[in-house]
Amino acid sequence: MPDPIKHNISEADLRTAGFSEPLPDPALIADLVAANHILFDQGVVDAFGHVSVRHDKQQDRYLLARNMAPGQVSANDIIEFTFDGEAVNGRERRVYLERFIHAELYRARPDVTAVVHSHSHSILPLTISKSVRLRSVFHMAGFIGQDAPLFEIRDHGGPATDLLISSSELGHALAACCGERNIVLMRGHGSTVVADSLPRAVYRAVYAELNARYQCDAIGLGDVEYLTEAECETSVRNVEAQWHRPWALWKEQAAERRAG
Repeated sequence: MPDPIKHNISEADLRTAGFSEPLPDPALIADLVAANHILFDQGVVDAFGHVSVRHDKQQDRYLLARNMAPGQVSANDIIEFTFDGEAVNGRERRVYLERFIHAELYRARPDVTAVVHSHSHSILPLTISKSVRLRSVFHMAGFIGQDAPLFEIRDHGGPATDLLISSSELGHALAACCGERNIVLMRGHGSTVVADSLPRAVYRAVYAELNARYQCDAIGLGDVEYLTEAECETSVRNVEAQWHRPWALWKEQAAERRAG
């Protein structure tokens, strides 16, 4: 299949790859590949983590790469999934154990079009602190709000899980914890962000990591002045609305890295 970042995937390619009818927009596949590369370039994911997008023609399906490092994803690696976590065109390829994160968030949230799950380094300390929660500290991350919810897997999977969301039941519990929020933290694990578009989900994943870094740095300096609820709402409305600017830049950088 052609390099997806060049937007030259054909519907014939998708049929050959086993996608069901009606086919997803080839440009959506291209953007999902780019999103994987961007998240790697920006340090949100490394060999682990994943990003998905809801199928644009079938609202009860979503697209996600096979089990692999995000920075190496190509169009050939994208698989179509049902909300039960079944691979429509898996063709015996290994799939992510935590695909249920994506499935259950899409099932619970019709407004969600894209999901990013990561173990980004600056957020991790805030998933295990008993006294500090992730909060918005600057205008680029108003979507976090006043107090990001924290998912405790022990409450749903018992005291000896591997902390992975590896079943529909655990995915459902995570989605319930997230509620109508834009981000949910996972104790000892990482975070998951949602959005109404793939570029916006990538934006939120990148700026959630930066916000966590700034918050932890500021705590070391003393008392922290967090954004108010009104400031968070205004920032989302006026600042985050410009998500297309970083998306275009990051997408170009990802394409250049892959070409090089």
